[in-house]
Amino acid sequence: QVQLVESGGGLVQAGDSLRLSCALSGRTFSSGVMGWFRQAPVKEREFVAALKWSGGSTIYADSVKVRFTISRDNAKNTVYLQMNSLKAEDTAVYYCAAVFRLVPFISSWWDHHQKELNYWGQGTQVTVSS
Repeated sequence: QVQLVESGGGLVQAGDSLRLSCALSGRTFSSGVMGWFRQAPVKEREFVAALKWSGGSTIYADSVKVRFTISRDNAKNTVYLQMNSLKAEDTAVYYCAAVFRLVPFISSWWDHHQKELNYWGQGTQVTVSS
């Protein structure tokens, strides 16, 4: 059974950094694409970043580009989201998701085709106080 488990959320001050983790169990990341999404109160869930496991290519939402970095650890079967210079508007529940088939690797597709992603984690809360 494939499972994604996020961790690393918490309460931080504006300007601080935080690193989220997403551990995959039940299969390996040897092929596929991992993504991070977030959902703020009364807002729709939005795309944040994605990474191709093979090759390590990455894409980001414009709102987090430069500040956030998605990366992977092959040995730990884990994907990370390093978030720097956090702002109050980054407050949200952060989810990781995975798809193990060929899909378009552009941010607009990931934002509008979330239902096509096979697996989702339970989410981790990030709260940034200003």
